[in-house]
Parts: sequence; structure tokens; C-alpha cells
Amino acid sequence: METKVDEINDGIYRLSTFVPEVGMSFNQFLIDAEEPLLFHTGMRALFPLVREAVARVRPAEELRWITFGHYEADECGSMNEWLAVAPRSQVAHGTVGCMVSLNDMCDRPPVALGDGEVLDLGGKRVRHIDTPHVPHGWDAGVLYEETTGTLLAGDLFTHLGDGPATTSSDVIGPAIDAETMFRSTALAPQTAVTIERLADLEPTTLALMHGSSFVGDGGTMLRGLAEAYDSRFLSAV
Repeated sequence: METKVDEINDGIYRLSTFVPEVGMSFNQFLIDAEEPLLFHTGMRALFPLVREAVARVRPAEELRWITFGHYEADECGSMNEWLAVAPRSQVAHGTVGCMVSLNDMCDRPPVALGDGEVLDLGGKRVRHIDTPHVPHGWDAGVLYEETTGTLLAGDLFTHLGDGPATTSSDVIGPAIDAETMFRSTALAPQTAVTIERLADLEPTTLALMHGSSFVGDGGTMLRGLAEAYDSRFLSAV
């Protein structure tokens, strides 16, 4: 396996490893700023590949923030390896995630972020947004990089394959195909409402954990995904 590095927006890099056994890519995102931030760490087994990929942009030891969408192996499996490599680094996550998992699991105390709280990275600004149970996990959340209009969307729009770093094509259909296969989304009355809240940001880039990142009218894509999930929920009810 190899980890590819692509700049998908100004100072935002996609680190992507395709895992053939699963049939999908596992992506991390590095924000190159005065205080570099990594969104997703990857599983522990991928740590050597991801570390080498980060080093192509910045020395791994300079990493300041370790963040992710929710507590899950592919999102944060190697967080303690990163804490060991980067002496100034801290995990930052939502208040619920810190309370139920990270205060115990992190080798250094994490920073708890409230809904809407902003980290000023120096040249970049990321806003933490709570999205409980969307797509799954009580502690779920996303980051919005305000200067570039990039939504670090985590597992939203998960799709299969080893596509290009970015696409302007529809990502709703492939996401629904993956949802039919994995049934990974916690469909509930608030699922669509939560996604529509993200759509109101009108992001121009959707940085996706699994699959190609979307460049274009992210608000329309998010509203389409919300509508598709709401239809599935109502059909089940």
C-alpha cells in the first residue's frame, strides 16, 4: 500500500491510502498552518505510511493538533503514536467525546471543544461543529475551515473505490450505494436536520474520509444527502 498526498485546497492536503481488502480509501487531512492540524489519524497499522506522508508537507514533529470526527479506529487509532512523535501536539475533540472516551484513552489530556468553538491555527481557522449520531456516534462532529470554505466531513458521503483526490461529480449516489451495503448511518428524526445545518455553511470543498473529496456546490450536495436519508428514515417508520 502507499499513501498519496494531494493539495485539495489552499494549504489543505489529503493523505489517502487505498486498502484493497476493504475496497475503499482511508483519508486523513493535514492543514498546513502556523499550528498544523491533522484531521483523522488512521489505524495504528497505517501510522508509518501516514507519518511519512505528513513529512512530505511538514516535519511530523511540528504537528500541533490531532482531531477527528468520532472515536473509531480509522479516525483516531494512532492518536497516541502521534502524541509521542509530536511533543507539542494535543488531541482536540468535542466535549462529549472527551468525557466518554478520550479523557481516559489519550496519553495526554485532550482539549474539549464546544459546539461552534474555533481553533485559530495561524493562517487557518477551524470551527468544531457537534453532529451527534451523524453519521454515527454520540460524540460525532465535523470541522469547518473558514478561510477556504472546506468542510472536513468525516464519514459523510462515504463511497467505495480508489478515485481521484477531488471530483466535481455527484457524490450522493455513490454514498447511498455504500449506505445500502454497510448501513453505517444512524438514521433518526434529526439526521437530515443536522446535515442541513452543515449545508447552510455553503462549503465549496467537502473533504471526505472515504472516497474522493468534492469540489463545487457543497451545500447542494449536503441537502441532497439529507433528503435521501430522510426518505429512508420515513420509509422505515
